[in-house]
Amino acid sequence: MKSNTASVFRKRLEAVLLRSGENASTFARSAGIDRSTLAQLMSGDDPRLPRSETLIAIARHARVSVDWLLGLSQREEAGAEIISAMLQIEEHGDMPAGDHFTAWLKEAEGFRIRTVPVALPDFLKTEALLRFEYRRGFESASPIQLKAVRARLDFMCSPDSDVEVCVALQSLQLLARGEERWAGFPAEDRLAQIEHMARIYHASYPSLRLYLFDLRDVYSVPFTVFGAKRAVVFLGPSYFVLNDADHIRMFSRRFDDLIRLAVVQPHEVERTMRALPNLVG
Repeated sequence: MKSNTASVFRKRLEAVLLRSGENASTFARSAGIDRSTLAQLMSGDDPRLPRSETLIAIARHARVSVDWLLGLSQREEAGAEIISAMLQIEEHGDMPAGDHFTAWLKEAEGFRIRTVPVALPDFLKTEALLRFEYRRGFESASPIQLKAVRARLDFMCSPDSDVEVCVALQSLQLLARGEERWAGFPAEDRLAQIEHMARIYHASYPSLRLYLFDLRDVYSVPFTVFGAKRAVVFLGPSYFVLNDADHIRMFSRRFDDLIRLAVVQPHEVERTMRALPNLVG
């Protein structure tokens, strides 16, 4: 999704620049953004999306909607745009449970957290798997940073939490077999990961509830709903943050749909996890 969103944005930015009749320097100056920022956004080598203030400045100057620039709407009219108070774009970084994500968790304390991870939730992963998936970040992290990451992840499994997770059943199976994103992750580490995941789930259920859906029947982009506070869509290098109540309700309804379509209910998940070692080759 991250590459599609960035690609759509770049193409539509090129379109409004061409339509404006201005060169890049004049367009940037008129929109109130740096020329270098505009050049980076138009580069096909950079998949990142602009920050909210830059996005809104471009939309305002081009008289188009923010939704349209991001490919969320086919309507160009500026009347459809999301105002800055309702939208943010934040950097993700090279480590799990970054500062932004942790701050959103704290703000939503006392509310239910509902998340659809890219594959598996980071807070159920062993350090070995985290190092495998976030190898670039872990290579440069200090011991203090690593300790902070683990503490942040453990917060999601605390007894006082109320967390629901929707995960594709196929993600668990691919992990066990060491395929796709986990190709090259050693079998002994996969077995340890499965045991670790099952143990945490046993200790945290029912405050932590997993629902497993079948990718043959349903697909979802990765997103998290932080209670009534915000909905956050994961775009890879960035988070797309929605603070408007209507958008939050929309993602909550989508999560409800995934729950209804789940093929493994929360009380059955541990048994499913315990059977995964049979797939480890």
